[in-house]
Amino acid sequence: MTAPATTELPVVVIGAGPAGLAAAAHLIDQGIEPLLLEAGPTAGAAVRAWAHVRLFSTWGEVVDPAAEKLLAPTGWTRPDPSTYPSGGDWADRYLQPLADVLGDRVRTGATVTGVSRTGRDRIVDADREQQPFVVHVAHTDGREERVFARAVIDASGTWATPSPAGGSGLPALGEKAAADRITYRVPDLKDPAVRARYAGKRTAVIGSGASAFTALAYLADLAKSDDGAGTKGMWILRRGISGSTFGGGEADQLPARGALGLAAKAAVDEGHADAVTGLRTEAIERADDGRLVLVGEDGRRLDPVDEVIVLTGFRPDLSFLDEMRLGLDERLQAPVELAPLIDPNQHSCGTVYPHGHRELSHPEQGVYLVGMKSYGRAPTFLAMTGYEQVRSVAAAIAGDLESADRVELTLPETGVCGGAGLFDTPDAAEGDGGCCAPAPQLVQLGAPAPVGAAAEEAPAGGCCGS
Repeated sequence: MTAPATTELPVVVIGAGPAGLAAAAHLIDQGIEPLLLEAGPTAGAAVRAWAHVRLFSTWGEVVDPAAEKLLAPTGWTRPDPSTYPSGGDWADRYLQPLADVLGDRVRTGATVTGVSRTGRDRIVDADREQQPFVVHVAHTDGREERVFARAVIDASGTWATPSPAGGSGLPALGEKAAADRITYRVPDLKDPAVRARYAGKRTAVIGSGASAFTALAYLADLAKSDDGAGTKGMWILRRGISGSTFGGGEADQLPARGALGLAAKAAVDEGHADAVTGLRTEAIERADDGRLVLVGEDGRRLDPVDEVIVLTGFRPDLSFLDEMRLGLDERLQAPVELAPLIDPNQHSCGTVYPHGHRELSHPEQGVYLVGMKSYGRAPTFLAMTGYEQVRSVAAAIAGDLESADRVELTLPETGVCGGAGLFDTPDAAEGDGGCCAPAPQLVQLGAPAPVGAAAEEAPAGGCCGS
């Protein structure tokens, strides 16, 4: 089969999450046809996996302008921009309606297994940039397909590839064998079966980002409930506790994000969780009674726990891009021009310099990593950053470099940027989410109050993942 002329081809967008759907909207705005390939059964499948967690970003910050423009003719209206959505609400009330508008441009159950240049493997230079991209796709019914594209935007995120418990970046010895007692996601303690798994149990939480804060706060809430007597958390930190451990607190320009850190601090202060500092997990051993024993690289052996929640961040899956000539930072696995701007050792969400297609480009012209995936292993991503990324990239693909280079973005400063909020009280669900919002208060975590909008969360290591 001969590939069509490049100008006749769509832009393939990998992933129908927040960034991927927004990319499609911006491409349409530029007069370019997108084709979205989503591995999950629905649009926003990864977001639905953390449907129970509430974002610390408001509705006003998680709706893309070009997407809203597409939705407007359907009668869709954005929920109250000052309220905080949960993952489930975000998916149901924004992502799915947007996918419905895009129609056949979105294909679900379609896993991308490889991307290359037509007739050119990675080492071939001759006439390379004139060849269209070829994308191999595996469907849930067993069919395999190849799709040709003029450009490829990878917005597949990092949700499917969580980092392990091991302090060296590798799984701890025994980690895989202990999989029956380990989870790599914030558990939904409103689910009766999940709640029973942790109620009255001793649970280790490994991680220091907002997702770890969320898990600690959930466990503390369970410990204070009628059916949770005896619930205890053990918070495993690879470093010590310092003034920045709990994020920006009352100084955070995202109030719900600051309140999340305060809630985690309260879990420790009130005795619902014990903090173990300076422990880098080397092994996870099985005790005689089936419980798990964490062993540090320094030889320390902790008391047995019933469950382990590993929230050490996420990393990009680059396996299907192996034939692409990517320019990635050796530490973060982010584009080399972007990496210094998002280094978590130097930046929070709000101190990231605005960036667009130039910082996201690679030696392989026409391929872009956007959204959570563009940040590699950095946990400082916000949805509004991804929306600005795809606006710039779509303009660049269309040849409108003036618009593509006009990158303007103001982000809320301070605090941690991984994970999401979980607050359902009126004080936390209202407010403008910006610099002038009321100072966050420590809130009680309980059954969710009805929210008149939708909701979003972000996976560990990301503010509102794609």
